Amino acid sequence: MDLDSYRHRGQRRALAAKLRRKGIRDEQVLTALLAVPRHQFFEPAFQAHAYQDKAFPIGEGQTISQPYTVAYQTELLRLAPTDRVLEIGTGSGYQCCVLLQLTSQVFSIEYNQVLFERTRRRLATMHQPAHLFCGDGSLGLPAHAPFDKILVTAGSPTIPRPLLRQLRVGGALVIPVGDAQTQRMLRVVRESEEEFVREEFETFRFVPLLGRAGWEG
Repeated sequence: MDLDSYRHRGQRRALAAKLRRKGIRDEQVLTALLAVPRHQFFEPAFQAHAYQDKAFPIGEGQTISQPYTVAYQTELLRLAPTDRVLEIGTGSGYQCCVLLQLTSQVFSIEYNQVLFERTRRRLATMHQPAHLFCGDGSLGLPAHAPFDKILVTAGSPTIPRPLLRQLRVGGALVIPVGDAQTQRMLRVVRESEEEFVREEFETFRFVPLLGRAGWEG
């Protein structure tokens, strides 16, 4: 079976065109989405949904993010090829693979053990060289810090202080912050050791960020 057929590639081109119409302007981000076969993150029975611009359940109360959301967050990161990136919430691994199209240094942490094991096997099969961890993503990965960019793919009640401490000076954190229903997308840039500049963008709805510095705290 062709794991990435001509039809699949055509569906990705149509999806990229839709995202461009919705306001995604970074062509490198769109090229990254074109390169990642989203249908491979779906069970065979649900692959017809893979190139629709919507989130979809992946089990364990989690979802694979809507392609627009993936593109939007990735665009806000302003990734450089040399960036070390920390992703909080590996989930299906789709966002992680998009990041890997833009930089080779991606560290990703997943809270749920079942999802972690499933995604670890999937990315190994796809030969995706991410550094994957299972644990409390709200606390980051201090042993591997600092990071140039941090991306949080779950809604947090506040900006977790451990993540701010793990940013390099000049680095940026992109995170949705709000209540359980809706969150505002934020970008926080570390200007100096003690100074952070915060920008606010569109509202979204994410699954909750679990952990000591997230909803469980």
